[in-house]
Amino acid sequence: MLVPHGSGASRAVELSQTVVKALVGIGSVIALLFLVLGGAAIARGVSITRSRALERENRLLADEIQRMRERLVGLRDTLTRFSAREQELRLLAGLNPTDAGVQRGGIGGPSGSWSERDSLAALGPNGQQALAARVDMDELLRRANILVRSVNQAYDSLSSHRAQLAAYPSIMPTRGWLTSAFMAERVHPILHLARPHEGIDVTAQMGAEIEAPASGIVTDVKWEEGYGNMVTLDHGYGLVTRYAHCSKILVARGQRVKRGQKIALVGSTGLSTGPHLHYEVWVNGKPVNPIKYVLPDAIVD
Repeated sequence: MLVPHGSGASRAVELSQTVVKALVGIGSVIALLFLVLGGAAIARGVSITRSRALERENRLLADEIQRMRERLVGLRDTLTRFSAREQELRLLAGLNPTDAGVQRGGIGGPSGSWSERDSLAALGPNGQQALAARVDMDELLRRANILVRSVNQAYDSLSSHRAQLAAYPSIMPTRGWLTSAFMAERVHPILHLARPHEGIDVTAQMGAEIEAPASGIVTDVKWEEGYGNMVTLDHGYGLVTRYAHCSKILVARGQRVKRGQKIALVGSTGLSTGPHLHYEVWVNGKPVNPIKYVLPDAIVD
C-alpha cells in the first residue's frame, strides 16, 4: 500500500514473490559489488601508500649505504697509513716486517659463510650494495685485527728493549764536519806514522757543546797522552763511547747521564792540529765505526 501524506488516494501495488526475490537478489549483488569495489579501492590506496613509503625507505637506505661505502674508503686509507707506521714500528722493535699479503688481511671476500649472503644478493641493487659493504667491512676488520696484534707484538718487543734502545748511541755528539773517518790505518797528521784510527774526527768551533749520544754512566774522566782531556761513558750492553781533545769536561766520574745531556766542550788538547772532537764507539772491547750507529731520526728518551 502506498499512502500519501496529503489528501490523495491510496494505491495498492502488488508484487509477486518472484519479483521480490529478484529485486532482493539484484540489491544484494549491487551491495556486494559496492563492497568489493570499495574494498579493492581501499586496498589499492593502502598498497600505493605502502609502496611510496617503501620507495622512500629504499632511497634513504641507498643513500645511507653510499655514505657508508664512502666512509669505508676513508677508513681503508687510514688503515693503509697506519700500516706504514706499523712497519716502521716493527723495524724499530727489531721485528721482521709483516708480509704484504697478511697485512692486507686476505682481500677477496669474507671468510666463512653467513646466511644473509644470498638474501642480500636477491634484494636488487640495494641488496648488492649492502653485500659489497659487508665484504669491505669484513676485510677492514681483518686488517684492523692484524694491525692490533702486530702493534701489540712490537710494543712488547720495544718494552723489553727500551733500556737497550736508550743505550744505543744514535746521535752525533757535536755539530761540525767529518774530517777523518774510521779506518784500520791512516797516517797521523802530527806523528806522520801509519796507525789505526779507531774513531771519527768531527771538526767544530772551540767550545762547541758535546752531548751524550745515549744514556750511560761516566766511567772515566782523565788526561790521556795523545787524546788530551778525555771522558768515557759506559752505556751497558757492551757499549762504551769515548770523547777526546776536550777543552772542558762537564761531568764527573760515576755520574749518570741521558741522551742529549752536555758532557764536555770541543777543544784541541793532546796531539791535535785544531779544535775537533775525536769520537769512538767500542762494542765488547772492540772499536767499531760510530757512523753505523747514528740514525737519521734520533731516538730520544
